[in-house]
Amino acid sequence: MTTPEPTGRQRSAKRRRDLVLLSPLLLTVVIGSLAMSTPDDFAVSRLLPAAPALAASMWSVRATLALGLATTGVVIAVQLAYNEATIAFTAGALAAVTASAAYAAHVRLQRERTLTRVRSVADAAQEVVLRPLPRRVGLLGIESLYLAAAEEAKIGGDFFEALETPYGVRLVIGDVRGKGLSAVGVASALTNCFRDAAYDEPDLMALARRLDVSLGRHSASRPARDETERFATAVFAQITPAGDRAELLNCGHPAPLLLHGGEVRELNPGAASPPLNMAALIGGAYHVDSVPLAPGDALLLFTDGVTETRDRAGAFFPVLEWARGQDPAPAGRLLGHLHEQLLEFGGGELDDDIAALLVRREPGQPTVTFGSKAT
Repeated sequence: MTTPEPTGRQRSAKRRRDLVLLSPLLLTVVIGSLAMSTPDDFAVSRLLPAAPALAASMWSVRATLALGLATTGVVIAVQLAYNEATIAFTAGALAAVTASAAYAAHVRLQRERTLTRVRSVADAAQEVVLRPLPRRVGLLGIESLYLAAAEEAKIGGDFFEALETPYGVRLVIGDVRGKGLSAVGVASALTNCFRDAAYDEPDLMALARRLDVSLGRHSASRPARDETERFATAVFAQITPAGDRAELLNCGHPAPLLLHGGEVRELNPGAASPPLNMAALIGGAYHVDSVPLAPGDALLLFTDGVTETRDRAGAFFPVLEWARGQDPAPAGRLLGHLHEQLLEFGGGELDDDIAALLVRREPGQPTVTFGSKAT
């Protein structure tokens, strides 16, 4: 998937994190300096236990203990300099705070290790649902982008896949209604079904029906309170082995964009097709559109997390206008630009999962057929 370079906002956030990590040490220096420079009746040094207490929330046990010992030394030095009678009490209180802070750091680190193991499971799940796509499939160069609304979750209900089949390169991008683990399970079921059916079904209509049936069976095996929530929108695409034409079947999904010769066109379907698992309810008539592809043309497919990203005023992200304003980007960078723009537009936060595919017909490549190459 596309890994964009850090933006200015991200570099600034890293500097802030580094400063936060140094804050216990800075607090020690500030309080110690004030203690040495103020009259003895202020007793500023008694505030020093705050430093190891703060360190417990971000430092290791050893570092927390080291800071506690250092602050104890500062307190003893200050009180000896001013001949304070409470030196033993203050040093004892600081030692107790340091011990408590070290234990708190130990508990925090244990929980962080548990969270790391949980995240490794999420990473493995993501590899199943959204395995990394190759940069080239047949004649096509491919970019992919996935952003979970909750960054720590890694995965969500958006999915995509691209496969080279006997019928050409077949792709799908979709969005499961709902959030959480149930949405991840539906996305996984649909992706696995596509990986199998894409090689067998003769056309996109049959492929869409296959996934519709699969989602219906998946929903029946896991009853929900509201069965109408168990559906997904998707766009299926098939690019001929020669790469000169793309067929599209849109099941209630945001329309893809065609980038052709410096122009951008929205590929709205000629007729509506039902979302997956809704054919039995609203009818199962599917419609396939066809669009020619010239060398250098590209298809941009995305989920509604892109179009529904909002700015502070509540306005939606204008993806069509954004695409029209882009200079021809080198391969591997257009979705990086999109990522940066979405984060900037949304103020650094995302309200929904985001997935995008950029499929580009590379110029000057030989015709490729499944299982062999022809020049």
